[in-house]
Amino acid sequence: MDTEGTYDARGIRANPVPRPAAPPPMPPVPPMAPPRPAHAPAARPALADWLDAPRRPAAPGVWSFRHVPRPRREPDRVPDRALLSGALISLLSGVLAWTLLWNGYIPYWRVPMKLVTPTEWWYAGALGGPATPSAIEATVVYRGVLAVLLVYVFGRLGNWPEVLERFVGSREQPFRAVAAALLAALTQLLAWNGTLPVVDPVFILVPSSWLQGGGDHYLAALVAYLLYALIAAALLWPFARLGGWAALARRRRAPAPADVTAGPAPATWPELRAAGLARAADRLAAELPTGRMNDVDCVRIRHAWACAQHDRTRLAAFEETVEREGAAAWAHPSGERDLPLRTATHDLLAGQVRIGTCVDHPRNPYARRETGLALEPALLGTSLLAVGPPGSGKTRSLVRPVAEGLSLQALAGQCSVIAVCAAGTPLGPDEAYDVVVKPGDPASDHDLDLYGGTTDPDEAAACLAEGLVGDLETVDSRRAATALAQLIGPYHAAHGRFPALPDLFELLHGTPAVLTALDEALEAGGHHAMRRELAARVRQMGSAGDPCPALADRVALLDRPAFAGFFDVGGATRPFSLRSLRHHPMRVRIDLPERGHREASRVLARLVLAQFTTVAATRTDRSLFTCLVLDDATATVTTETVRGIRRLRSANAGVVLGLRTLDDVAGPLHIPLLGAVGCHMAFSGVTTWDGKRFAEAWGTEWVETRDVAQHTVFANQPLTRAVHALRKLVTGKAVTTDAVTVRKVERERWPASELARQVPAGHAVVALTTVGGEHAPPLLVDLRSRDNAEKG
Repeated sequence: MDTEGTYDARGIRANPVPRPAAPPPMPPVPPMAPPRPAHAPAARPALADWLDAPRRPAAPGVWSFRHVPRPRREPDRVPDRALLSGALISLLSGVLAWTLLWNGYIPYWRVPMKLVTPTEWWYAGALGGPATPSAIEATVVYRGVLAVLLVYVFGRLGNWPEVLERFVGSREQPFRAVAAALLAALTQLLAWNGTLPVVDPVFILVPSSWLQGGGDHYLAALVAYLLYALIAAALLWPFARLGGWAALARRRRAPAPADVTAGPAPATWPELRAAGLARAADRLAAELPTGRMNDVDCVRIRHAWACAQHDRTRLAAFEETVEREGAAAWAHPSGERDLPLRTATHDLLAGQVRIGTCVDHPRNPYARRETGLALEPALLGTSLLAVGPPGSGKTRSLVRPVAEGLSLQALAGQCSVIAVCAAGTPLGPDEAYDVVVKPGDPASDHDLDLYGGTTDPDEAAACLAEGLVGDLETVDSRRAATALAQLIGPYHAAHGRFPALPDLFELLHGTPAVLTALDEALEAGGHHAMRRELAARVRQMGSAGDPCPALADRVALLDRPAFAGFFDVGGATRPFSLRSLRHHPMRVRIDLPERGHREASRVLARLVLAQFTTVAATRTDRSLFTCLVLDDATATVTTETVRGIRRLRSANAGVVLGLRTLDDVAGPLHIPLLGAVGCHMAFSGVTTWDGKRFAEAWGTEWVETRDVAQHTVFANQPLTRAVHALRKLVTGKAVTTDAVTVRKVERERWPASELARQVPAGHAVVALTTVGGEHAPPLLVDLRSRDNAEKG
C-alpha cells in the first residue's frame, strides 16, 4: 500500500516507470524533434525563435503564438465593390474636369486669379489671357493650386484614403510595400512628365536669386538638384507611410521580436541573470544552438525556476542542478523528454494545443475571424463536452491533440492525464505513456484497481456503485453504495483487503456459506460493529428495491474468463490506482475491450470517471493540473458524476467527454451536463434535437436587422407615367421603391437547424469558458486547418 499499487504491474517491462522518490539516471539526450511523418504538421521553428516569438494576451481560446489582433473595423463598413466603384467614378470625373480645364473648355477659370493680380498683367476682357511673363508664371502656379484642389475634392468624394488603406495598407508585407512602390512610381512619372503640375510651380515660387546661385553655376546646379530631391521626397513620403517601408526595413535589420511573456530575449534566460545565476543562464543558453534542448526542456526548467523563486534557499540548488545536468535537469520520472511522435501543433510555453481556425463567417465575431483556436488547461479546467456523429473527427481533431498536448505538459512536470479509449484507438503509441492498462489483454503490463487505491470502504463503495449501476434509472446509486459498503467493509475488516470479483459476486448474490464464513471471521476478530453492518445487509436481501441483484449482474460482466487474472487484490499483479495522480505528473492510457465486451467497457469507463471526480476533488496538493479524456463517454455520465464534474473547476482538474449524441446520456441529465461543463463543441452532423440543447445552453443575443419592403410607385405626371410604362415594358417589373426598417431583435446565437444543416464537414461550433469566468461566444471553427501554426 506504500506505492498505492501504482507501480506494481503484471510481468516485467523493459522500461518501467521509476519511482519518483529516486532520481532517474541521466538518459541519453534525444534529438530536438523526432523524424516527421507524412501526416505530421510542418517542422517546428528553431528553438530560439520559438522562445523569442511574441505571445500576446488575447480572448479565451485564441492561439497566442505570434498572434496579431485584427484591425478594428468601422460598423458601417462600405462593401468592397461599392467602394471601388465610387473611387473609379470619382477618378474618371476628376480626370474629365482636369482635361476640360487644361484645354480651356471651362470659361472664366482665371477670374479668381485676376482679382488678386495687377490688371496690367492681362489683356482686356473677362476671357483675356496673360499679357506679361509674370502673368504666365502666375497661371502655372494657379493651375497647380487647382490641381491640388481637384485631387482633394474628388479624393474625398471617392474615399480614396479608405481604398488605399483597405486594399494596400491592410495587406501583409511584402505585398503592401510593393503595391505602394508601384503607386509611387506612377505618381513620379506623372509629375516629372508634366501631367501633374508639380515641378514648374515649385521652381516658379523659389526666388530666382537662389536658382542663379549668385552667378556660380555649380551652386545653381546644387540648388536645382536639391529642389528635385525635395519634390521627389515629398511625393514619396505618403506612399512610404502607406507601404510601411520604414517598419519593413527595421524588421529586416532587427532580430525577431521578444516574447512578451518572458521579457526581452527569452532565449538568453534573462530572468536567471537578473537573479545572479549567470552560470546557469550561460549553460542553458549554450544548449540551445546545439540541439540538446527542446521545447519540453525549456518549459520544464522554467517551471522549476518558478518553484525555486518561492524559496530563496533553493536558488543555490537550482543553479547547481542546471550546471550539472543542463537541459536534462528535473527530467520526468520516466526519463523521457519528448514524445516519440507529434501529430498536432503545440506551444508549450503558453500551454496550448491548436485545434483549428475560426472561419470568416457572419456568425463569428469580426475580431475572431481567421484567428487560430487553441485549448489549454485554463479552458479544460472547466471541462469540455464534444458531440458529433461517428466520422465527424472527434478523436482525430480533438481527443488525440488534447491527450498529446497534456502528455507534453506532463513531461514538463505541469499536469497529469488519463486517456480512456477503445482498444485500437489511435491516441499515440504505448511508448508515449507511462502506464498503459489493457483489461482483457494478457500482454498488459498494468492492471486496474477497481477500488481506486483507497482503504475507506465507504469511498470505495460509492465509486464502485457509480461504475456498476450508476446508469440504471431503476436503481438508486446511494442505496447501492450503502449495500456495497455493508459487504466490502466487513470483508476488509476480516481479511485486510477488499474482496476480489468472485468473492464480491458471491457476497452480492447472498450465498449463505460465504456470508456465514465472513460472519465467523468477524466474530473471531472481534469486529462487532462490522458484524452489525453485515447483519443489516442480510436482513435487507430479497426485499423490494434491493440493489444487490443488479450489482451482482454487473459484477458478473467483469468476472469473465477474458478478464481472468485482472482486477486482482491479492498482490499477484501491479494494479494502477488513480490516487497516484495526486502528486506525480503521469501519462496514462486505458484501452477498453469495446469490441467483445461492450457492457464491461461501459462499467469500467463509469468506474474510472467516478474515481477521477472523487480523487481530483479531494486531493490536497492541487498544483498539478489533472485531466481525464474520455474518447467515448456513452452511458458513463451519471447524476453523481455530473455533481463531481462541477467540483473539478475549483480543484485544478477537468474532463473531456466525447459523445456521438446527447441521447447517449440519460434524458434528465442533458441540461445538468451542459450546465456543468464550461466548454462545448458541436461537430458537423449533429441532430436537430442535439442542436436545440446546444442552442438553449448558448443563449441569445441582440442583433440589428434590416427589413426591406418594396412599394409600387404611382406617378401623377403624364411624362413620368410614360417613362414608368416603358420601363415596365422593357424589364417586365413595375417601378418600386424600397422602405427599409432597422430594428434590434433577440435571436439565438446558433439556431438548432443551422447547427444540424449548415456546419460544413470538418468543422465544429465551439463555445469556451475559462476557469476565471471569461467567455468566448460560439465560434465556427475549421478543424482541418489546425496544423497551420503561423496563421492567426
